[in-house]
Amino acid sequence: MLKISIKDLKHHYRFGENEAMRLKVLQPLAEANMSQFSETLLDYIRSISETEEIMRNHNASRLAKMHEHWFMSLFEGEYDEQYFNELKRVGQVHVKIGLNAHFVNSAMNQIRHFLLNLIDSSYRDREERRLTREAVEKILDINLDIMTSSYREEEMRKVFLSREVEGVLLKATERFTYGLNLILVLALVGVSITAVLLFVWDIAHILQGDMEKAILSALGSLLIIWMMIELLSNEIKNLKGGKFNILVFIGVIIVALIREILISTLRHDKLETQVFLAGTLLILGIVYYLVSKSKKDLPED
Repeated sequence: MLKISIKDLKHHYRFGENEAMRLKVLQPLAEANMSQFSETLLDYIRSISETEEIMRNHNASRLAKMHEHWFMSLFEGEYDEQYFNELKRVGQVHVKIGLNAHFVNSAMNQIRHFLLNLIDSSYRDREERRLTREAVEKILDINLDIMTSSYREEEMRKVFLSREVEGVLLKATERFTYGLNLILVLALVGVSITAVLLFVWDIAHILQGDMEKAILSALGSLLIIWMMIELLSNEIKNLKGGKFNILVFIGVIIVALIREILISTLRHDKLETQVFLAGTLLILGIVYYLVSKSKKDLPED
């Protein structure tokens, strides 16, 4: 991970003594609006369901004091190693409580708007307003950079070997999985051809007599062909990056069960067996309906 010194960080953001001085001048204005800032930030946090849950696990008044302390530190005018270490600690706390980095960024956006609106309403001179806004923008960007570095450090800790090695392993695994899918498609094609030949054989039996048995057998073969078509179609979509469709597999099981019922009728199985198959088919039909309904209720990507 790239290590940046305090001096380099300030240099990268073009943050110097002039910006520090302008922020120091803002201190009285910030102190006068500190309570309003704290209330605004807490209201924003409460307005988001994910951050509201975190709020319930922490004392609101204590959290408000922490926000006020951080807010006033923006305008102290001293941005040394101690200041940057404190920001790192804040970032580590965010990681520890499970706050997603997205919400840190969005909250900082709200803070930015609050401060810029405060400056716009307090500075009449256009040039002074512009320079003050720039100083505030820079210190907020620096704060965000340091705070989110804790997330990057946490991500690095999750690396088992190294990013390069893991990247190679992931690519190899993806190719292996793709190859298995190709083999599966070829196997399904082979089974589909066999099913077509079986259907032709059943049609030949119709011409030879034993009409009822041959027709039921042919229907069973057609159901197998339909199953193969659905499975092949689903696998091809999967190879093209499509989503896994559980409905296809439930449908295939239903079709296989219908074929088993047909065969059971031909064998003149016991009534208990046929009732069991019919009951299983009913349950699968209900499962298919519920899954299909739940998929329709989900929002489109």
